[in-house]
Amino acid sequence: MLEEIFLPATYTTAVPYDEFRRLRTESPVCRIPEPPVGPWPEGPGYWAVFRHKDVKHVLRSPDLFSSHLGATQIRDPDTPADLEFVQAMMLNQDPPGHSRLRRIVAAAFTPRATRALEETITQRARTLISQAADEGTVDFVEVAADLPVWTLAHIMGVPDQDRRLLFDWASRVIGYQDDDYANLSTAENLSPLGRNAAANRPTLVRPDGRPVNPRSKEALQDMFTYAHALAEEKAKAPGEDIMSRMLQGGLTPPEFENMFFLFAVAGNETLRNGIPGGLLTLLEHPRELAKLRANEALLPTAVEEILRYWPPVMDFRRTATRDIELGGQHIQRGEKVVVYHASANRDETVFPNPDTFDVSRTPNDHVSFGFGPHFCLGAHLARTQMRAIFRELLPHEITLTSPPTRLTSNFQNGLKHLPIHVQ
Repeated sequence: MLEEIFLPATYTTAVPYDEFRRLRTESPVCRIPEPPVGPWPEGPGYWAVFRHKDVKHVLRSPDLFSSHLGATQIRDPDTPADLEFVQAMMLNQDPPGHSRLRRIVAAAFTPRATRALEETITQRARTLISQAADEGTVDFVEVAADLPVWTLAHIMGVPDQDRRLLFDWASRVIGYQDDDYANLSTAENLSPLGRNAAANRPTLVRPDGRPVNPRSKEALQDMFTYAHALAEEKAKAPGEDIMSRMLQGGLTPPEFENMFFLFAVAGNETLRNGIPGGLLTLLEHPRELAKLRANEALLPTAVEEILRYWPPVMDFRRTATRDIELGGQHIQRGEKVVVYHASANRDETVFPNPDTFDVSRTPNDHVSFGFGPHFCLGAHLARTQMRAIFRELLPHEITLTSPPTRLTSNFQNGLKHLPIHVQ
């Protein structure tokens, strides 16, 4: 049934690639219902887009398919105030507003700035894998999660002892459909700034039992308390971190808070899902792992293939700005349009043998970092971190000690646990 494409429980087992393949052929743009899920009410349904060329068309055409009108998540915000809140984020804006914010961020997020971080990232990855080898048996999800969180704290100017707050906030936002992640709280030994934020941690269930929208200011009160206090500190004493540069570049305090949200969540989730997923993929394809070990020069193409084969983000929403035809379907103004990166990355008209994992695959026109005006600004940094950690992993013998556990989410292609032995 088509509702399985929407249901988060579907992805607890696996991404439904067979169904995506069928739909690309038989119904490349089709209506998907949104039945109720737990405490979350039924939605109006949406148009799902499965072919590579159609996904790219939607993503590069903000005049036709808006990020702003309904924001970029399948589920509609609960209230007009919740919608207005998320619309302020760069991720949920269209040109020209999006272009202005992107220029400010890009000025602080140059390839030169990223290259300066490469040695630091390499050293951190080396430390993490060395510690894992010393321990022997570890949950690689935990190991992998530390690299993006540590890197983000470093570039955002967040005190090191507060970096675990970034992990918890991202878990609350991206894992709200999973009971293990929705209320995760792991941060300890915080700075005064962190303790003050933790004291403002909200309750995520209302007195009547209804959940608080995880992407609302109400649900992230502690994060915005922290972001506001951090902005005040950086305004008084700017540092060399990216957040200080963005404040100096013209971000207003509210824009800073929203950019903090975007960095803390989007800058975290891609790698937190992509690195464990990449290792699992390599372990499940021992010949490709052996090929990579025999020729480390393949690491850049291997990272691209990991991103194609295990896209960290499976889908993104847009909203039609006018009545339009797409894939033989008439879409009305105001209707949701959801592009499936996970399907586009397996489109047989673009990728020969798309279900085959090939670390030497080139060209590799995957859309895991998006396409068009919203192409991920942090893509270079993400690739740098992935190359660093897989380079450190390659010399080690790695075995699964028990089956992995997948995240319950119709948005994030993630693992909650990946128990491995490293030697």
